[in-house]
Amino acid sequence: MEVATASTAQLQLFPGLYSPDNVAGADGHIDPTEVTFPGCSCLTSSCVVHACSCLCRGENYDSLCLRPADKEEEYARPVFECNSMCRCGESCPNRVVQRGLQFRLEVFKTEKKGWGVRTLEFIAKGRFVCEYAGEVLGFHEARRRIQAQTSKESNYIIAVREHLHSGGIMETFVDPTYIGNVGRFLNHSCEPNLFMVPVRVDSMVPKLALFAATDISAGEELSYDYSGRFHNLPITNREQQPLEEENRLRKPCYCGSRTCASFLPWDSSLFSTPDAFSGSSPLHFSP
Repeated sequence: MEVATASTAQLQLFPGLYSPDNVAGADGHIDPTEVTFPGCSCLTSSCVVHACSCLCRGENYDSLCLRPADKEEEYARPVFECNSMCRCGESCPNRVVQRGLQFRLEVFKTEKKGWGVRTLEFIAKGRFVCEYAGEVLGFHEARRRIQAQTSKESNYIIAVREHLHSGGIMETFVDPTYIGNVGRFLNHSCEPNLFMVPVRVDSMVPKLALFAATDISAGEELSYDYSGRFHNLPITNREQQPLEEENRLRKPCYCGSRTCASFLPWDSSLFSTPDAFSGSSPLHFSP
């Protein structure tokens, strides 16, 4: 099933409601559609560094491709796009993720991994591919849903933890189980061709954007590392070596890569006490 925009076919395949963007979760604690950022005052169609308030941390894109982080930087730079309050035009090069899908993708049935997503055209390294969209949940609702799952159910809830300069941790929980987009069908790989970056447009609630980690050929399956290790700091020893009892709960990985870990990533803190829930940190960024 080809997907470039929402279609009737998509709605039939998707077990819930199809939405290309994040929506407020059932708990109603977070509204991802709320506009809280002030816009830039640039009067030109193309915002430039040092003149645009949205680019105060540096340029984000180069010819639609995400600029790689500097080698000297310990953490990835945050990405802030121009928003609906900005005075620049829609053609501003700092508007990429908000434009949505630009490539023809296809949801297909894999041999061992259930549904998967492949591209029907070439994707250059650094290009935005799709968003992982769904219900944006508060901490308690995310934890309640995860703990209510049985071992046979698939978990689609993603927890993104961004490490701040101040030492704090900003958490975002997105669940596309009931409302979501094509990102829900992306499989894990220990050697993925996509990586996830939180991109902010209208507020501090990020869009979980997936970019091409390398050039991707037409017909190739798209995947990312569920643990967030890829393109991020090395994980802790605790995450590298799960306890034996945790291994019994983990699901096998069928990515087939040379460095396959044999199991899908496991974050035991999601199933334990609230204090432990905040302890794991699979993604590292520095707003």
